[in-house]
Amino acid sequence: MISLNSIIFNGMDATRIDVQVQIATGLSKPDFHIIGLADRAVKESAERVSNALNALNIVLPAKRLTVNLSPADVEKSGAHFDLPILCGILCVLGVLPESELTKYVILGEVGLDGAILKTDSVLPASVWAKKNNMGIICPGCQGGEARLAGHDNIIAPNHVLELVNHFKGTVVLNAPESANMCDQDTIKIGDMSDVHGQDAAKRALEIAAAGGHAMLMVGPPGSGKTMLASRLATILPEMTPDEILETSTIYSIAGQLGKRGLIKNRPFRSVHHTASPVALAGGGSDARPGEISLAHNGILFLDELPEFNRATLEILRQPMEQGRIMISRARHNATYPARFQLIAAMNPCPCGHLGNAALSCSRAPRCAEAYQNKISGPLLDRIDLHVDVDAVNPWEMNPDDNATAETSASIRSRVVSARKRQIERQGCVNAQLDGAALDAVVMMNDEMKQFLNTAAEQMGMSARGYNRIKRIARTIADLRGAENVALSDLAEAISYRPINRGKYGVKA
Repeated sequence: MISLNSIIFNGMDATRIDVQVQIATGLSKPDFHIIGLADRAVKESAERVSNALNALNIVLPAKRLTVNLSPADVEKSGAHFDLPILCGILCVLGVLPESELTKYVILGEVGLDGAILKTDSVLPASVWAKKNNMGIICPGCQGGEARLAGHDNIIAPNHVLELVNHFKGTVVLNAPESANMCDQDTIKIGDMSDVHGQDAAKRALEIAAAGGHAMLMVGPPGSGKTMLASRLATILPEMTPDEILETSTIYSIAGQLGKRGLIKNRPFRSVHHTASPVALAGGGSDARPGEISLAHNGILFLDELPEFNRATLEILRQPMEQGRIMISRARHNATYPARFQLIAAMNPCPCGHLGNAALSCSRAPRCAEAYQNKISGPLLDRIDLHVDVDAVNPWEMNPDDNATAETSASIRSRVVSARKRQIERQGCVNAQLDGAALDAVVMMNDEMKQFLNTAAEQMGMSARGYNRIKRIARTIADLRGAENVALSDLAEAISYRPINRGKYGVKA
């Protein structure tokens, strides 16, 4: 019996799979079976591998060929088992040396002609292999992806024949070069100076960036909500090396890393309102990550928030609090990180012109109340900053030549300084603070407590909203470079919280 190594991922957790190949005598024709709780894609590997062997002019003997994927009680899925199964058969037939291949983690799909084709999860497999002092054998087109983990012991053939010749010593497959930098590095997403007017919204966006806070913008069509959201990425700090590797790993598992290399810019995922719960949370038969995990360490932008299916939006509640999402299936659970920054935008009513007597419809304000009620109170309560974005004054669209709008670089410098203070003080951004950790960094005197308690009582604020006021105030103080939170910081923080469901012009 031959035993080689492959791998599967349950969320971000890796499990080594022992690919056991055995040939038994007693049959008059070849008989090929794959066992070990394999799904249809894995079972179809028998046909792909058989045809690839025929392309190499290798004929299976008239014996029973059994492939066992161990542990047998773990569900196996994906076509990446093709290559380790094929290598195991070649070891049994004496074509490849088992003693050498057992030092590698092997994954890759095999074509009918013996070509080794692209598969998912090469980057996290390479990370796991390096951590466990093993090499990795992967498709040639993904050798650069495997190299991104800082791994040197990589064999990346484009064809099975190349792999055979490498171990026979007739061809040496050198470690591939790293893939090119991420395509996102060259994407032009504009600058904050492009946004005319909207000083209040820009201020709120700066606070959101500094503290990692969720934000909801409400305003008429064309007021610049989407433009503001897209500029948030330009004022956020650069990703740390750990964040880069973690985010790139998620994209690799989702099959979206491609040839782009590491994801070095913070993701900006703009989700259409027709997205399903599975698209947002992740799932499917192989429990792949969804949009909220693809936005990990970046921004999740939901435009036209009330147009989303309510059940879809409710999925956001748990990951917004916990920073991770669990996808439950009958046989297993997969957990993915989901520490994203939610930025949402909406019109105040279906026509978008609530409060404008010249443009609003005859059903106002009743239509606005029904429209806003599509979003649940618990979800709104989890959004730190609620900002009104009014229509832009036409005179602000053509500023004086001497008037210069603040650039993203200028705002970003303040955001970076504020975040640095937070990391040095408590090890995380303010949006993640709660309980005793929050109380320790927001020290209030009697006057401040009286002010906040009175405002909370009058606004009908929940305990969650109360703590969010303190978080926002702490971020405002950090932007000032202050050691302690001031009464003015609390006052500004309160201005970003909704009084009740009637905040946007509808009586509660």
